Amino acid sequence: MSGDSPRRFTIDTNILVYSVDNTAGTRHELAREILDRAAEQDCWLTLQALSEFFVVVTRKNLAPRTDAAAQVMDWLEIFPSAPPTNSAVGAALRAASTARASYWDALLIAAAAEAGCDLILTEDLRDGASFESVRIHNPFAGKKLTALTRSLLASS
Repeated sequence: MSGDSPRRFTIDTNILVYSVDNTAGTRHELAREILDRAAEQDCWLTLQALSEFFVVVTRKNLAPRTDAAAQVMDWLEIFPSAPPTNSAVGAALRAASTARASYWDALLIAAAAEAGCDLILTEDLRDGASFESVRIHNPFAGKKLTALTRSLLASS
């Protein structure tokens, strides 16, 4: 992807978790803003990130199982979703076997790429890295959103 603004993007698990974690301070508020504004943009969520969200928030007791499940179902209504296809699994296995990325990170990237996403908003991967056609971006700049994130979420 060139320096132009991404057309379609996805949001990784950590930001989904921050959105319900009232103890996350500024990250909680910013994650809620990202999700609220992303609903009006060309944002897809991977089924992997949604599944990981459920596991993390219930394991960490950030939400009861019924609330976590209801949140995932709400996001499935709001956002288009990207499933892990056979070809995405194959790409993830190839990347993991060559130590290019962890399997789970590679699967997230492959599913996002297949859904046409140009960008993944996450803190968990190296900011600015590119994998295939997908760029990684950490949306947080201290106590505010980065300029790229703000422009990505701006109403058209």
